[in-house]
Parts: sequence; C-alpha cells; structure tokens
Amino acid sequence: MTTVASPTTASRASSFLRLAIALQTFTIFLQATSAGLLLSTSYGETLHSAGARVMYAASMLYLLAAVLAWKPGGGPLRPVGHATGFLLLASAQVVLGIAHVPAVHLPLGVLMFGLSLVAALRSMTPQR
Repeated sequence: MTTVASPTTASRASSFLRLAIALQTFTIFLQATSAGLLLSTSYGETLHSAGARVMYAASMLYLLAAVLAWKPGGGPLRPVGHATGFLLLASAQVVLGIAHVPAVHLPLGVLMFGLSLVAALRSMTPQR
C-alpha cells in the first residue's frame, strides 16, 4: 500500500530540501574563505577546522532533507542519491584535510562548491 503525501507535507519537505542545499552551498563557500585565512592568519586553522564540522553537518542535513522529501514527502528518489554523493565527498574532503593532502583537497573543494551550487539552482527551478 502506497500513501500519497498531502500537498502541505510535500511543500514543506521541498522547502526544507531547498534550505538544506542552500545551507550546504553557503558552508562550502565559507570553507573557501577560511582556507584563505588559514594561509594568511594565525586563527585561520581554527576557523577552517570549525567550518569543516559545520559543512559536514550541513551535508548530513541535506541527506536527511532529501530522504524526508522523498519518502514521506512523495518526491523523487534522485535527490537522495545526490545528497549521499555529497556526504561521501564531504567525508573524503575531511580525510584529505586531516591528512594534509592539499593537491586533492583544494580541487575537491572547488568541485563540491560547483556541484552544490548546481544542485541549489536546480532546486529553485520548477520540475517538469
């Protein structure tokens, strides 16, 4: 037996998903900013480390929002796959940062920001 989500539930789930994607995109952008501070100030490492935790939490929130938009919200499954991919990329990013592998860490951060920005823009356009 399948249940159909009410329009209100679907709308809330969709709004929560858009908010989670926007938050993730913003936190990734802040990580780029704190990376610059990491190279030029004594407190940059502290900010970048704290920002990594916030960015990782935002990626987990994105996955939660995607699952809620899909299952109880009646939305498509595709955002769950995207959010899972982002969480995997965020995990790799944290590991690479801790291991001090900037040759991969920095380009991966740029890729993550671009992909997150695309996801944010797509979430704002009406689906056909």
